[in-house]
Amino acid sequence: MNVQPRKPTNLSLDNTLIAEARKLKVNLSRAAEEGVRAAVATAKAEQWRAENAEALQSSNSYVEKHGLPLESFRQF
Repeated sequence: MNVQPRKPTNLSLDNTLIAEARKLKVNLSRAAEEGVRAAVATAKAEQWRAENAEALQSSNSYVEKHGLPLESFRQF
């Protein structure tokens, strides 16, 4: 298993949420890491869409005007 090194980090979180998580024995570090990982993945996807918006629009316009390039070979 490939374990990445960890860095201690200070976070400010809602007191009620922390109390509830501790009561339920939620590992705060792991939960925070999963949340940050999901937020990073979402931000990367949004960034990719923004960076490639022009190419996507161009491709969509081509298909609207000319149809799919190999559509005559489709069997469905």
